[in-house]
Amino acid sequence: MQRQRLTLDPIQETLLLTLCARALDSKLPHPILGDTRSADLTEKIDYDFAKLKVKPSLICGTALRAKKLDQAVINFLADHPNAIVLDLGCGLDTRVFRCDPPTGVDWYDIDFPEIISLRPQFLPERSRLLGADLTTPGWLDALPRDRPAMIVAEGLLPFMPGDTFQQMTRALTTHFPTGELALNGYTRFAAWAMKYHPTIKTLGITAAQGFDNPHEPETWDAALALTDEQLLTRVPEVTDFPQPLRALTRLMSLNTGLSRQGTRILRYRF
Repeated sequence: MQRQRLTLDPIQETLLLTLCARALDSKLPHPILGDTRSADLTEKIDYDFAKLKVKPSLICGTALRAKKLDQAVINFLADHPNAIVLDLGCGLDTRVFRCDPPTGVDWYDIDFPEIISLRPQFLPERSRLLGADLTTPGWLDALPRDRPAMIVAEGLLPFMPGDTFQQMTRALTTHFPTGELALNGYTRFAAWAMKYHPTIKTLGITAAQGFDNPHEPETWDAALALTDEQLLTRVPEVTDFPQPLRALTRLMSLNTGLSRQGTRILRYRF
């Protein structure tokens, strides 16, 4: 099989980072997410994944946050089987396959046009593809506006400059009559510290955006109401973390402030 070489800028290259982490998780004796489709994708791409230096903490954290966001989508669709799902900054994520939405759901995978153009080459079609620069207005015009929406923003917050994430959120909650927003909520410190992570340094990315108080998005004039803050240091899947990561995570779990510096999943209704 001939592998395909991709031409990506540093921000776009992060899709290979999360893809690699999900693939490596699937090869563990006790995977957290078990996304074998991601492992298959890495075999189709001509890229030196070893240069990303993906550590166990990143593998486990990526797999765990994906699993919890998947569950948020599945739960929402159980109550709204005719909903619209937006997977923002989807990259080469296989969430649509993992969630297996009902036939009445319209699922949109949304990312830069260059990324969206890659998906048909690697993934069988299960979603509607929408190429969009999420920092600019107008892309929502292509979407229906008369049904509940499940909006997923995994790993997106730190890479949107200034207040563009807040602006995008206001536009989304204005466009749809009702729905839910689920994201992994970086604190300000976690977002700042990302630029010193060996893998992020390898890609040459500067991350900046985050917020500490989970209620802060309720002040964005986006009609958001916090429904759940899930601290992933405290979930049962930590049992499957390798040592010493498991012990360190359990130690962090004893303190809410420290736990928030790790991965947390935030859900808001609007």
